[in-house]
Amino acid sequence: MNATELPSRTEVAIVGGGPTGLALAVTLASAGIDFVVLDKLAEGLNTSRAAVVHARTLEVLDELGTSRELIARGVQVTRFAVRDGARRLLTVPFDQLATPHPYTLMVPQYETERVLLDRLRALGGEVHRPYEVASVRQDAEGVTLTTTTGEKLRAAYAVGADGMHSTVREAAGIGFTGSTYAESFVLADVTMDWTPGPTEVSLTFGTRGLTVVAPLPGGHYRVVATVEDAPATPNLAFVQRLLDERAPGQAKVTGLAWSSRFRVHHRVADGYRAGRLLLAGDAAHVHSPAGGQGMNTGIQDGYALGQAIASGRLDDYEARRRPVAQRVVAFTHRMTRVATARNAMVRAARNIALPVLGHTAMPRKLATELAELDYR
Repeated sequence: MNATELPSRTEVAIVGGGPTGLALAVTLASAGIDFVVLDKLAEGLNTSRAAVVHARTLEVLDELGTSRELIARGVQVTRFAVRDGARRLLTVPFDQLATPHPYTLMVPQYETERVLLDRLRALGGEVHRPYEVASVRQDAEGVTLTTTTGEKLRAAYAVGADGMHSTVREAAGIGFTGSTYAESFVLADVTMDWTPGPTEVSLTFGTRGLTVVAPLPGGHYRVVATVEDAPATPNLAFVQRLLDERAPGQAKVTGLAWSSRFRVHHRVADGYRAGRLLLAGDAAHVHSPAGGQGMNTGIQDGYALGQAIASGRLDDYEARRRPVAQRVVAFTHRMTRVATARNAMVRAARNIALPVLGHTAMPRKLATELAELDYR
């Protein structure tokens, strides 16, 4: 059950009950630090949204006591194939990574949230819903949060884990530097006959845009694609046409479970802390979904911030995590731009270079970068 009555005081107010806020809450609960999680939704999202859990995040979930349950709900994938149409240009292997989890776990975001929430409840915590924060004011002694329905919560610190349009970030006066991709992104979960099969994530280059196809539990596939002008809710016929154009002869879509259209930004907050206000997850950084790293970076933020609060070393948090966000944003931006190059000479050079680089150390370096193992 969701908690309905909001306490009046706490040590840490966490605004946002998604994966980032939940990871922070579990970390604080494990350390015995009082907190309150507020979320404006009446219940957690039940759509897939993020679907990739990389190795470094699984290592963090080991520490939080949730990895085993999540792994049981997902599909383990050990390679990432880069293609131009049907032609394979490069294979990025995850099974050689130096980690207890040498693979990428494909699992819908709502499963990740359920597992984290179950763990939080086992530790005696809860998410308070639905409470939308209308204002956040800090003073020398603490922070006062006021909800749209008039409730007030007093805390020593407030954390914005409330997404790209963060109320906490706005209250902190922290800039969000970057820009927006011109293309829209299509997201769809489908059932289909897919020639490459369910054993790899496939990233396909093309003049019309970037397309990612990844297996999900239950025989479903996640399709992510850049599109100049997509409908708000792409239907089955739209997804089929898109795959026919970009992966000819490889896909026959038989069912559509869920779809959406969204715009993608690549931005990093100018700082992660302003006095008693702190940022984590999408409130602090947003980027292209090409590498599936968004939710991963947010969960790692939550864990790192919880550790920093527990140890009394809050100043270390931004120094540890902001460079990671800058690196992820730069990496995914480069990957998106390379994948969507329209200049014929640039595309030809790319398609010649990648198979050659496949015989070097580059694929393993790419796997390490995607898995975020260098960010420990």
